[in-house]
Amino acid sequence: MEAFLISTAVIFVAELGDKSQLMAMTFASRYRARDVILGITVATAIVHLASVAIGFFIGDAFGEYQGVIAIVAGVAFLAFAVWTLRGDELTDEEADKARKSKGMALLAVGTAFFLAELGDKTMLATITLATQHGWLGTWIGSTVGMVAADALAIVVGAVLGRKLPEKVIQIGAAVLFALFGVWLILEGAGVIG
Repeated sequence: MEAFLISTAVIFVAELGDKSQLMAMTFASRYRARDVILGITVATAIVHLASVAIGFFIGDAFGEYQGVIAIVAGVAFLAFAVWTLRGDELTDEEADKARKSKGMALLAVGTAFFLAELGDKTMLATITLATQHGWLGTWIGSTVGMVAADALAIVVGAVLGRKLPEKVIQIGAAVLFALFGVWLILEGAGVIG
């Protein structure tokens, strides 16, 4: 349960202001929100299953070095904080693809999200979390966190019809990443337990 709760919260925060949210809002302007969320869920579940597998094997293979893994994970989360501050935007080409995608909504959304998430900070954060926590809780939690953040973007975009305050979201998410990173570094160094 701890793995589920931590990964849900971390990935939800990581997804705020991410280009995936912009893609979700763009797809929702073309397709039914239900189809967009279903496509996001399937793509996210697949990408995050691969992510937790990678993280689990790293954690298992280097289990005797848990302190070092925690410090490396903490440094990774500090990097995610910087990455978040840098921002993430859709290119004109990506936005155009999202608007003009042909075919079945689930296939279009699922494929776009699958490709967009490969190597994204949420994938890397899921790998990092899986080195520290159980794979099943991390997988389900990271999937729920991402889908919840993207669903929020769709709802807020539809209800408010305007842009989210991106700068505030970026700063808040970066601060949370940094705090989690510092916590992991202190835990790995044995300062807190």
